[in-house]
Amino acid sequence: MNRKELNPDASPQAAYGARLRSLREARGWTQDDLSERLAYSSVHISAVETGRKPPTLRFSRSADRAFGLAGSVDSFERQYHEMKHGSLLESFPEYVAFEGRAVEIRLYEVGVIPGLLQTQEYAATLEADAVRRGAITSEQAEERVELVARRQAMLARTPPPWIHAVLDESCIRRPMGDPAVMNAQFERLLAVAEMPTTVLQIAPFTMGARRPFSLPVTVLTMADRSIMSYAESAQRGHLERETTSVLPILTAYHQLQAEALSQAASVALIEELRKGSQ
Repeated sequence: MNRKELNPDASPQAAYGARLRSLREARGWTQDDLSERLAYSSVHISAVETGRKPPTLRFSRSADRAFGLAGSVDSFERQYHEMKHGSLLESFPEYVAFEGRAVEIRLYEVGVIPGLLQTQEYAATLEADAVRRGAITSEQAEERVELVARRQAMLARTPPPWIHAVLDESCIRRPMGDPAVMNAQFERLLAVAEMPTTVLQIAPFTMGARRPFSLPVTVLTMADRSIMSYAESAQRGHLERETTSVLPILTAYHQLQAEALSQAASVALIEELRKGSQ
């Protein structure tokens, strides 16, 4: 039997198909076995797995019932909606699935508060501006805001992941919406800093050339201690799962943390800005 090798990085549809095959094989199911559980033919399932046929909402919900993923951050329905709206960068839906299972998340952001730490009002304001510029539709904006909430829900799982967040100073200096939006966002950051499984630091402008990253980057550590990184440009996202490629990024992240403000100094700076936003 010829087995087609899958490249989940080729497209969101390919990532969907590769994940479907991976979950099926992890349970020891054949395509015929899954066919009985989904009420779709094995030929149809094969076409979805290899990216020859796009999944539908009905197919996705059937897959969620079969794999016990209904309503979870890893659901196929969630992945389907992200593909349908096409509002997310390539590789991001796959990254989000890994993010929801990571035991440690190290993130660095520039210009905006990262999604895991955003208030709903901040997220809505950010996406509303993208709609104004014609970059996305209002429906896509709603989907993005909903995704922020779904991603944040995993922070409440037991046990929660360790979060190491380093924000470029531009993230907290850039106004987003009216003062009330920023004040609430500052309060959210201060609350995050109080969490026992979170370290929050600000990378000040004065770091200058000592800053190891110029673009946002995230490093995930999974339960099996494997690591992967995700980075974005304005046009695309890239998920790197090769350990030899991720290790230099992890080393640079440790250097970033050493140069950034301590959490206490970072909290003091956020407090100062919060008072100015009232």
